[in-house]
Amino acid sequence: MRLLFVADPLETFNIKKDSTFAMMREAARRGHALFACEAKDLMWERGAKVATHVRAVTLTGAKPVWFTEAPAAPAPRSRVALADFDAVLMRKDPPFDSEYFYATHLLEQAEREGARVVNRPAAVRNHPEKLAILEFPQFIAPTLVTRDPEEIKRFHAEHGDVILKPLDGMGGAGIFRVGSDGMNLGSIVETLNGRGEYTVMAQRYLPEIVRGDKRVLVIAGKPMPFVLARIPQGNEIRGNLAAGGVGLAQPISARDREIAEHIGPVLAGRGLLLIGIDVIGDSVTEINVTSPTCFQEITEQSGFDVAKVFVDALESALA
Repeated sequence: MRLLFVADPLETFNIKKDSTFAMMREAARRGHALFACEAKDLMWERGAKVATHVRAVTLTGAKPVWFTEAPAAPAPRSRVALADFDAVLMRKDPPFDSEYFYATHLLEQAEREGARVVNRPAAVRNHPEKLAILEFPQFIAPTLVTRDPEEIKRFHAEHGDVILKPLDGMGGAGIFRVGSDGMNLGSIVETLNGRGEYTVMAQRYLPEIVRGDKRVLVIAGKPMPFVLARIPQGNEIRGNLAAGGVGLAQPISARDREIAEHIGPVLAGRGLLLIGIDVIGDSVTEINVTSPTCFQEITEQSGFDVAKVFVDALESALA
């Protein structure tokens, strides 16, 4: 198969940790041809199909130069229609900004022209990663989504110890904890909320974070048998690996499996082949649908090959 990865620049990949690289490596092992582009390269013109300037990629198995441009690559500025590939994998990292939003529309147009896009762009667009949890209130902690600063203060007064975060953050960026003393609550609300201009999510603080913010990977509606508990370090409240958290692979718990077996099939039915559910204690905090990670950390620590399961599911979906 010819697989096109829409991703961040290949030169920026940390191949020791990157899940997209793990997908590429497994696909290449099976003999699939790899191509890559960036979301900024997507284009459409009347009379033609959604296209991009692609790089035909060969993996070298070496570091730091882990890939080469294959000799069969098209001329540097030639256009290739997305519908000409067997699958297009949207793996651009957040933030989900206006340009990401526009990219999903171009990818959706490519679908109308015959392209097979994973995850489906309309489903990615319709499941913003922090707000997707609202559909499953039985699995979440007390949560408020609002632009009203007074409502945020009321929520804090009710729950005492809360987490405040922007809806468009990633990697733990912009997350604040406000304890029962309310220290800096007004300033934090102003920073995140812009005096009523921006929507904020408030959630009751979950002390179980000390045992990790668990990433539960779900492929084709089925939870993987191991999760990655991302454990905050020092005085940090964030377990995100990008914020310095340490990842510890562990067998999936009964509660995590219950959550994943309920949410996974629902979202798989909407075209989300791969999702990452974030769980603290017994509560879901986010559902990641753009470019879920942690493949390599789970595989290296547990021996369970997540990338193999993913490519199996991809091949099955395309059959």
